[in-house]
Amino acid sequence: MTERSGQAGDATEGPAPTTPVCFRHPDRETYVRCTRCDRPICPECMRDASVGHQCPECVSEGRRTVRPARTAFGGGAAGRQGYVTKTLIALNVLVMVLSIASDRGGDAAAGGSGFGGLMGGSTPLTDWGAVLGYAQYVAFGELHGIAAGEWYRLVTAMFLHYGLVHLLLNMWALWVLGRTLEAVLGPLRFLALYLAAGLGGNVAAYLFSPPYSSTVGASTAIFGLFAAIFVIMRRLGRDTSAIVPILVINLIFTFTVPGISVAGHLGGLVVGALMALVLAYAPRMRRTAFQVAGGTILLVALLGLVLVRTAALTG
Repeated sequence: MTERSGQAGDATEGPAPTTPVCFRHPDRETYVRCTRCDRPICPECMRDASVGHQCPECVSEGRRTVRPARTAFGGGAAGRQGYVTKTLIALNVLVMVLSIASDRGGDAAAGGSGFGGLMGGSTPLTDWGAVLGYAQYVAFGELHGIAAGEWYRLVTAMFLHYGLVHLLLNMWALWVLGRTLEAVLGPLRFLALYLAAGLGGNVAAYLFSPPYSSTVGASTAIFGLFAAIFVIMRRLGRDTSAIVPILVINLIFTFTVPGISVAGHLGGLVVGALMALVLAYAPRMRRTAFQVAGGTILLVALLGLVLVRTAALTG
């Protein structure tokens, strides 16, 4: 016990009583003790506990021994803040700005207004990053596309959009679906789901669309999120009656509105559902290992399909 000694008493009265002092601040008297280590602590060192107060050292030790909170599917509690969802939205908006800027630069040289990218037309950036099977650009006389080795298009296409309306519709859906799924799955698992669904949709567009047609948009990943939220809610035993009509309406639009990539939407839907099944039904004892293995198998399968399609186009 840390105490401060008083003055010695005389022969008749004995020694003067001592007053406890804070073990971290010896110049401060206190009668409060840490409920864990029983050392005296001053008001500055007191940390509220379930019973009484604790010193800073005991609080730090307790934090090291307490396991961080996890979601039902093994994700971190940081997903409740929606950081990944917000980052994805910000990234899509930034790419849209760059796309418009690239269009203005190209049109300015030709004497145009430069607002084609804003209103829904293609831009130099969408031409560079869209899902394109195999085509020859007349201006350059070169073969371009995924079959020509530009595999990056399978990823970049999910962050590009044809116009502001296209972007806003997808970002609204991402804001609504993303926050819920990220809170349930955790940041890393949600990001893996989003990227897997977007990649799956782009691979499907590459497989089943004419090689000269181009496709962009986050809707491949968005449709994967629709499928995933249905799977996740079923796994948690929650009501999914509100999800089904929205999904059906989006599918009707997919098949009836001209210019929409049916293959991309359905591919994202299927791959998103498969990835959600892996995340939701992984056995608890080896959950993370099972989820990583399932995601890896899905990725390898998609890349295998890309190789088959590339061989068919270039063989």
